[in-house]
Amino acid sequence: MSTSRNRYILAFGSNATEEISANAAVLREALARFNSTSMKIDRISHIWRTPAFPAGAGPDFANACAVAEGPATPAEVLAILHRIEAEMGRVRSRRWGQRVIDIDLLAMEDTVLPDLATWRHWHDLPLAAQMRETPDTLIVPHPRLQDRGFVLVPMAEVAGDWVHPVLRLTVAQMLAEIDPAEIAAVQMI
Repeated sequence: MSTSRNRYILAFGSNATEEISANAAVLREALARFNSTSMKIDRISHIWRTPAFPAGAGPDFANACAVAEGPATPAEVLAILHRIEAEMGRVRSRRWGQRVIDIDLLAMEDTVLPDLATWRHWHDLPLAAQMRETPDTLIVPHPRLQDRGFVLVPMAEVAGDWVHPVLRLTVAQMLAEIDPAEIAAVQMI
């Protein structure tokens, strides 16, 4: 592990059941599991109820964002996230399907991984291709975070001053580009 402390922005989601309160409890459990890792959660957003994406992919989600800090590298953080997901019963069977827990590494400060060309490829991928294809490497920042109100609304609570290292937009500026109807569908629990 590196000796420096890195700051990460994480997104949490669950649509395990039709009961939004049960899904919110799953998020709280996932956050609590960070106590047994090298990462420290610094800030946690409220939990938000959001429609499943894409539409029809299951019950509504409970979503939240958090800022975590620790000595872990991005690859080590991804391994921690995948371990927590697996411990909680996550099985990756269908892209964007119903799931017990989903934890995404959204960003690490102004880092772009693995490189700008790869980030741009995944950022520019048409939706139909996004639904079929999965990157075989870690992409940071998450290539679609700027397109998703269910990510940006809770992200604004915990990392509102973060500036996207490629798009050079703040979270507030990205949020202003989202369809107002999508934002209205994101409701605090």
